[in-house]
Amino acid sequence: MKKTIYCCVIGLLSFQIHAQVGIGTPKPKSSLDVNGKTTLRKELRVGGTSTQVGDAGLNGQVLVSQGEGLPPVWKSLNLSFIEEGQYKLINSYLSSDQTGIISLPDTTGNSIVYKNSVGDLVSDNSKGKWVKITNLETNFTIKNGKNRLTYQFQTGVEIKAPTAGTSENVRFACGVFRNGALVAVRPDRIVSNNNAAKLGLLDYIFTLNYTEQNVPVGAHKIEIACRKIDASNTNAQFAIGRNVDSSNGASSAFTLESDMKIDVIEFVTYKN
Repeated sequence: MKKTIYCCVIGLLSFQIHAQVGIGTPKPKSSLDVNGKTTLRKELRVGGTSTQVGDAGLNGQVLVSQGEGLPPVWKSLNLSFIEEGQYKLINSYLSSDQTGIISLPDTTGNSIVYKNSVGDLVSDNSKGKWVKITNLETNFTIKNGKNRLTYQFQTGVEIKAPTAGTSENVRFACGVFRNGALVAVRPDRIVSNNNAAKLGLLDYIFTLNYTEQNVPVGAHKIEIACRKIDASNTNAQFAIGRNVDSSNGASSAFTLESDMKIDVIEFVTYKN
């Protein structure tokens, strides 16, 4: 009787060392091969040994593979899971420019345009003599007609009065154009304020923020362009996104560069 028990133990040990268990398959390919649905009723532990129980992870962690031959590990990931019926950030586009605009056409007499409307074309000189900031051009594609586009444009502006002790001003406007048509515009004015201590130079930060909703599906091109409205003195130097020619190191294209950020936010749906 003792001999029989001894043989059974040896056979059991051999089974534990060499056997592969298959569920739903007659030819298992690993220690446990499950061909079918799996239901796990309690915790899942990984990385254990013969003397130590495995790690069950923390609430909210996900199991991440470390590659062949290595045990998976629990990781805390900062992911924004996209759920149907919500607006989610799909893409952000960043661009910058240090070339800027140093020559804006003067608008005098009957050519002065004080107002613009949505839909004005950047190429229509009767709506203002717009000059593009070339390096801020951005191309992207909209896939869902329920969306929001957020534009954030910022640039430095500089004026230099012909005579340092005089007060001069320039009125100007910058706008966002989508596929050549105006979607957002902001006018502004910069004044030198008798700035003799700085040789007539004055710097200013211009900002335009705007959100456009339900942009049509398809390819789109965003451009930024600016124009001069009027000036108190046509000899006053004026630049957007860079320093004027004779700033003599008081500023630079780096300190006055133009920056553009576009956030594409779309409504999430999994239905065709």
